[in-house]
Amino acid sequence: MVPIMSLWLPILLSAVAVFIISSIIHMALGYHANDYKELPNEKDVLDDLRKYNIPEGDYHFPRPKDMKDMSSQEFLEKLRKGPVGLMTIKKRESSSMAKELSLWFIYSIIVGVFAAYVAGRALPEGAHYLSVFRFAGVPAFAGYSLALLQNSIWFNKGWSATFRSMFDGFVYALFTGGIFGWLWPTM
Repeated sequence: MVPIMSLWLPILLSAVAVFIISSIIHMALGYHANDYKELPNEKDVLDDLRKYNIPEGDYHFPRPKDMKDMSSQEFLEKLRKGPVGLMTIKKRESSSMAKELSLWFIYSIIVGVFAAYVAGRALPEGAHYLSVFRFAGVPAFAGYSLALLQNSIWFNKGWSATFRSMFDGFVYALFTGGIFGWLWPTM
């Protein structure tokens, strides 16, 4: 068994690697460029939405008042007429992504901590590289990828976008497992 505190270097280095790799994926490779579609008549839609000064948050429309309302004729007519959708409203005073990037780095550290916990509980000091790679890489893949499936199951996010993001998570897990294997404590 290897204590988490003795794995601080692979935790931090894997978070840095994931941060850099994710930046390359999103800024240079461009295969996420079509994950979201542009609204038809975007200017008009945005002008209309601004009128309502909608507070920041997640919205579902039409939204039933309760379970009983879901079967009411009025609600069923709203569904039939459409549109039906999910919407997240964010306040964005600038184009800076400092908050999101900081949270992403912290998240990557958290995934590294879980990878360290699983690998550290399962393996001794001096464990073989491939064993460490597996025991650190699998929880990293789970942390970066598996929960993304919920977005397509429940929130109708396009499956292709979800699978592209899961592929990213697979790449992040490979690097996380590799770094843990490389820096695993020896006896």
